[in-house]
Amino acid sequence: MNKRDFLKTSLLAGAGIIAARCTPARTAVPVKGSGYKHWVWENPNEKDDKESLQTKYQKYYAAGVRGMFFEADSEKHFRIAKEAGLETHRWMWTINRGEKELREQHPDWFAVSRSGESCATNPPYVNYYRWLCPSKKETQNYLQDRVTEILEKDYVDGIHLDYVRYCDVILPVDLWKNYGIVQQQELPEYDFCYCDTCRTKFKEMHGVDPLELEYPDQSLSWRNYRYDRITNIVNQLAAIAHQKNKKITAAVFPTPEVARRIVRQDWTNWNLDGVCPMIYHGFYREQVSWIGDAVKEGVHFLCDRFPLYSGLFLPNFKDMNELKAGIQHALDNGAGGVSLFGDVNDEVLAVLGQF
Repeated sequence: MNKRDFLKTSLLAGAGIIAARCTPARTAVPVKGSGYKHWVWENPNEKDDKESLQTKYQKYYAAGVRGMFFEADSEKHFRIAKEAGLETHRWMWTINRGEKELREQHPDWFAVSRSGESCATNPPYVNYYRWLCPSKKETQNYLQDRVTEILEKDYVDGIHLDYVRYCDVILPVDLWKNYGIVQQQELPEYDFCYCDTCRTKFKEMHGVDPLELEYPDQSLSWRNYRYDRITNIVNQLAAIAHQKNKKITAAVFPTPEVARRIVRQDWTNWNLDGVCPMIYHGFYREQVSWIGDAVKEGVHFLCDRFPLYSGLFLPNFKDMNELKAGIQHALDNGAGGVSLFGDVNDEVLAVLGQF
């Protein structure tokens, strides 16, 4: 299941808000006029021939694209993209891991809902939602090993984390109809993780089992515990990347507030080299202008720690004029560039090349 299939059936949403610590970090957000850096998410097709790839990536570079997020390991695609001047990052599913052998050999590694169901046997929403528990040392070691393997390859410039969060406790409003549910509150079957490890660790810290809380969905300390579990995973992986002098980026939910509230994702405090919030306005029934609002919020709470590249879902735009407006809203509000998902054709490149 690639990201496009996932989005067509159920791109799910996220978050809540607390200000990030304004500590200067590795990279500052580019100043307008200094040159934008655009990205493209792509699932490489091994049937692509060398000549067509050379032409495509040269067109990307000419339009201002400077980096690729590849969902699969295709040395051919990586090397040809690099020859065209593009950075090549391996796009990796992180906490959501659906490998059958992993479920069969280590079912205890998977997250458990407040209703007591394990993602190993009872995935929420869709069959490929198989979330690991980030509290477990086994999960942390497993992900560190995967990232190390990826970054040892000379044609890989960096790691791009996706699904680096908990399961969506609430979906974007436009997706409720897909599942016949109304999520005006956090429902137990979508609220994670309540495995023995999480419950024990939280009780050691706060003196209470989260399942014994009267309103666990309203507990600030329980929310914060889960924010920290994901941040811990990301920063462990960031340390590996930076030790190897390679970059680490992540696809995240659209704003700090949304990400924290809906998927327990505190991305403004991660040790990244860049972040790509998926500001897919159509999933939230928002207008194109909301892209600017979302970017502004993200840039504000990042405090210039690293660049923000506004993720745009091309099918959400009615035409190229809307796409141009969306890109303009993003750049005017502090984005260092945009990240495109969808059919990046010549029309799209022509619009992108105007900035």
